[in-house]
Amino acid sequence: MNFVTIFLIQITITILFSIIAAIYDVKDNIVPDVLTYGLLFFGLFSNLVLSLVSNNLKFILASIISMVITNAITYMLWKLNMWGGGDVKLFTAIATVIPSGLNINFLNIYPELSIYPFSFSVVINSVLVSFPFLVIFVTHLLFKKRIFDNNVDFLVNLLNIESLKFIKNATLNKLISIKDLKEGMIVNDYYFNNEYIIELLNEIDGNLVIYRAKNNKYFKYYFKSQSAGGITRKEMWQLKIMNAQNIISDNISIKVAFPFTPAILFGLMIAIFYGDVMMLFTKNLFLVI
Repeated sequence: MNFVTIFLIQITITILFSIIAAIYDVKDNIVPDVLTYGLLFFGLFSNLVLSLVSNNLKFILASIISMVITNAITYMLWKLNMWGGGDVKLFTAIATVIPSGLNINFLNIYPELSIYPFSFSVVINSVLVSFPFLVIFVTHLLFKKRIFDNNVDFLVNLLNIESLKFIKNATLNKLISIKDLKEGMIVNDYYFNNEYIIELLNEIDGNLVIYRAKNNKYFKYYFKSQSAGGITRKEMWQLKIMNAQNIISDNISIKVAFPFTPAILFGLMIAIFYGDVMMLFTKNLFLVI
């Protein structure tokens, strides 16, 4: 088994796992850990094989370094609410399998390499291609919820700030029953006065953060998800228990999560077959100038 064969297996497995992850994300709004961890361990194993075959540690070392750096950076972006925890794990797994660009002659795969690891090109490509996906996603929700039926004026004044705020609140938020809460859902502001809620949530030390409601004359506090990772399993059960005990109400507002994994899949495909979109754009810009 030569290097090209192993590279092809790495590319094929990475694309296959990313396709399956995208299907799960669109269908169930979650990326199973078995997929991301499975791809990550495959990356470590395949690059270890490459190191053993070549008698060179650079492959497994590059895999580990790429894994650690990518996880650290995407985790920080997760904390900034850019995407969910499953997306971070998928980025990390891709970085572990393919730590650097690949050149395979007979497939004409010549990615435009950049000064940073291959996984960063996947991240940049994914962010750039996510905008069309976001437009399609919001448009789908607008027509699904028939937002314009009784608000025809919004069609004419889409660039109005108030209209954009209305569209955001109408499409990217929804009210659900506490009984229907699932792990990973992003909870919007929930206002309350009962200080016992603070004690119960602080015991968990999860993703829900409690704030003082400074500009609300009816409530003293509110809690909400602090990142795109959503509530943990413990928080989900705690909220359901509090509801059963009549400590909180039956309904809660959550954000409609944007499935980012399809953008990751396209970002990966572009990175493999064309390279770093930003580098290609910069290169063509300099050629024009």
